[in-house]
Amino acid sequence: MQSVAHILRSKQSQTVFSIPPTALVLDAVKLLAEKHIGALLVMEGEQIIGIVTERDLARKVDLLGRTSKDTRVRDIMTSNVMYVSPETTNEQCMALMTENRLRHLPVMNNGKLVGLISIGDLVKDIISEQQFIIQQLEHYIRGDRA
Repeated sequence: MQSVAHILRSKQSQTVFSIPPTALVLDAVKLLAEKHIGALLVMEGEQIIGIVTERDLARKVDLLGRTSKDTRVRDIMTSNVMYVSPETTNEQCMALMTENRLRHLPVMNNGKLVGLISIGDLVKDIISEQQFIIQQLEHYIRGDRA
């Protein structure tokens, strides 16, 4: 099973987008749309204090009668942020995401943010790994020499 470090190395972009807790939700919406992403880390300096996702926007703004122009990110963010280390396996990430209904996990190494993975990143990596195993088995069955 591959690790989170492998996923981070294979990602096209290593950029992790963030927003301060005092920003307006409207600014978060604009950044999510502009960057074509589904989550932003809420940061104070180098410290993760929350995460805001498209799900938060739908459930904690519109459904509660708030407006994105008058609501601060700190008022809708999820503050209990789970994270993983680069050594965490795909299988462990998938279990954590499934059990806690998460779509994004920050990656921390020695207390420092080193990346962010999504459920899509995990699925892509798992499919790639399975395709490699299938190819190796096909070569073995055919008796191909390496």
